[in-house]
Amino acid sequence: MTSFEEAETEETVTCLHMTFYHPCQEDKMMFRCLNFCKREQVRAGEMAKFGQDSNVCYYSFMDACVSRIQFSLQLYRKLNSTELCFEIKNMSKKTKLIVDHTELGYLNKIDLPWKCIICFGDYQILAETQEGESMDYFETHLAQAPILQERYLPSLQPVPENGISSSMFPSHGKSPIEIYENKSC
Repeated sequence: MTSFEEAETEETVTCLHMTFYHPCQEDKMMFRCLNFCKREQVRAGEMAKFGQDSNVCYYSFMDACVSRIQFSLQLYRKLNSTELCFEIKNMSKKTKLIVDHTELGYLNKIDLPWKCIICFGDYQILAETQEGESMDYFETHLAQAPILQERYLPSLQPVPENGISSSMFPSHGKSPIEIYENKSC
């Protein structure tokens, strides 16, 4: 068989490209355990787990604000189709996971869009899927972003408890004050 014929029959591999961002990544170095710029293989039947516990998670963050297992990704094939997709599941009891416009609570899962932004806490991950045919494994390719990605979150106007919009009254030079319930993370 010639090399041209071999290349024609070579099976392509699904690859999940993920670009990570956190506003304190330079100071805290929470991504130091991630292997950037190198494709890594994950067997198709395994879940790719992301979180703080490096004994359980293949992709670990060095940050006390991240859950032991934050979320998982799993490759699957749609019924009566050759299309391979990923599903994403929130594994954190303490933090919501936002995938584009969809908020996932603990153990909620959805199909991962072909291109999306995954958010939890101050973390943002741009995920892009490159189609492939292999049902034995998939690959991940990780990168780090130096700048903030645009979040796909709706712009919400706060509504006071009395139900009267503050836009009806002039603020007389007062600026809003943010109050955090839990400032530790």
